[in-house]
Amino acid sequence: MRNHPGEAVEMETELQNGAEARRIVRTAELADIPAMLRLINGYAAQAIMLPRTELELCEGLRDFLVAVDNDELVGCGALHFYTPHMAELRSLAVSPQHTRSGVGQRLIRELLEQARQHGVDIVFLFTYVPGFFHKLNFQEVDRAALPLKTWKDCQRCPHFQACDEIAMSYLLTPGAEIYMSAQPPTPEEIALEGSPLLPILGQPRILDKSEP
Repeated sequence: MRNHPGEAVEMETELQNGAEARRIVRTAELADIPAMLRLINGYAAQAIMLPRTELELCEGLRDFLVAVDNDELVGCGALHFYTPHMAELRSLAVSPQHTRSGVGQRLIRELLEQARQHGVDIVFLFTYVPGFFHKLNFQEVDRAALPLKTWKDCQRCPHFQACDEIAMSYLLTPGAEIYMSAQPPTPEEIALEGSPLLPILGQPRILDKSEP
């Protein structure tokens, strides 16, 4: 699992009045990494997100946005590019104390806007809470239709032998479905990374039982 916007059982409400004024979304900074690690790996300890290391966050820092409330980091999320047409929304997490507060929605909107600005056609993600993302116009897709490089992180997931994540996508341009077909790795990719090991697909686990 790469995304968990808190409990996300119900649609988050829009922020209002003073709460909106004090809560900001901005690009991540090196000083944010300890708080990001605590947030992401707190969910990873519950086996509902992939863990991240300090090195990984440093290397991918430019991918991340963070939500800050009164100088406290309360959420984070990243946009990771895989092809000229596709990017992954990953490591989306909201602190348990700020679920249903609008933080998750705001991070997603900002990341989708970044994708538009870069000319991305499709944003995809993996989650156990599809109901939350359905309400934001993401749709479930066949996991086999995603770029093979997507599965690189999965090799260290505890559920690699019975992958139970739900893949979803958001189309930013009309007709973008043409980019969803699975492509075999190129000889150059195999030479650089070796033949990809794909997870064994199991029954999807759904933590969010609410109706879309």
